[in-house]
Amino acid sequence: MTIILPNRHGQLEGYTLTGTPLVARAPRVALTRTAFAAAHVVSDPLAERNPWDGRPAVDWDATLNFRQGLWDQGLGLAEAMDTAQRGMGVDWETALELIQRTMVAAKAHPLSPRVACGAGTDHVPLSALNTAREILSAYEHQAEAIEAAGGQLILMASRAFPAINAEPDTYHDVYRALIDGAAEPVILHWLGDMFDPALTGYWGSTDVDQASDFVLSLIAENPGKVDGIKISLLDQAHEEAFRKRLPDGVRLYTGDDFNYADLIAGDGSRYSHALLGIFAAIAPAAAQALEALAQNDMDRYHALFVPTVPLSREIFRAPTQFYKAGIAYLAWLNGAQSHFIMPGGFQSSRDICHYAEVFRLADQAGLLSDPDRATARMTTLLKLHGVDQ
Repeated sequence: MTIILPNRHGQLEGYTLTGTPLVARAPRVALTRTAFAAAHVVSDPLAERNPWDGRPAVDWDATLNFRQGLWDQGLGLAEAMDTAQRGMGVDWETALELIQRTMVAAKAHPLSPRVACGAGTDHVPLSALNTAREILSAYEHQAEAIEAAGGQLILMASRAFPAINAEPDTYHDVYRALIDGAAEPVILHWLGDMFDPALTGYWGSTDVDQASDFVLSLIAENPGKVDGIKISLLDQAHEEAFRKRLPDGVRLYTGDDFNYADLIAGDGSRYSHALLGIFAAIAPAAAQALEALAQNDMDRYHALFVPTVPLSREIFRAPTQFYKAGIAYLAWLNGAQSHFIMPGGFQSSRDICHYAEVFRLADQAGLLSDPDRATARMTTLLKLHGVDQ
């Protein structure tokens, strides 16, 4: 099957599909890594009004069915995170409804999947968050709602701290209260400025080593209340050095969508778990690679993961914050949603040459579940961009 696609230079050329689609299935053995896939929200384009300045309309059935598919493959879920366009089209009211609906569905699922949910401060305008007390109060509002729904807390990075040039003491006061006051151990969230430029200087320093020292000291004060920390800095060497310094029992959840395969495999003594947006897009490969790892079949592990890395690097290429479009795009190609419309019109954040490259790489990784359907949908998208077959 051949399709005409634009290349990186905007030139049209033929591409012949070669991949063998992976078949999604349940794991055959218990996994040895905790793996959260951060899932997106499926819009209802017929119900949405004023997409740039109104609340998003959500197709709840498609959104929850997508999560069921992840759970069916043995993956956990990171809910209402930046993958779900928190602060980029999805407001807190919508995120809370998403969390509540997801927790009901998770409790009914036969595999009893783990679900961790993002608590932040995005329901309060930045102009109203000027002190540690105000930031803490905003976090607590969301944390209490998540715990009431039965979700584990992920303490998301808040733009409020950099907005007031917060010193480490401010971070310490807020996070200390949140960690100590949580009902269950929390997951901390270190999101680099490549994902959100408004988070530059998080933890009170632009020096990564100083920031690392601060976070490690924060965790060491009460490690029993910290399940783990997600680090999304796209720096493998930093993550490997950081996880060596973590107290026993505190997990490193990689958020490195460039180097996850090596980080999850580990170095023989330490390894990372996973909390990744790309896992929602590559679920069959990720789940079956983790199964192979649990069976100590490293050849199979790498054979499954290696082809996904170029795909992930393309989806998460700079400007990295626009990666959400690639996640939704693959969901559309694979039939998880009937359209390629995102909250706030976010699908327009990437160009057609990018989508063409994602198509190629997904095929080569065996991640186009139905190549005929994917090709037909790609052909439609190409026609909208003036490219006829």
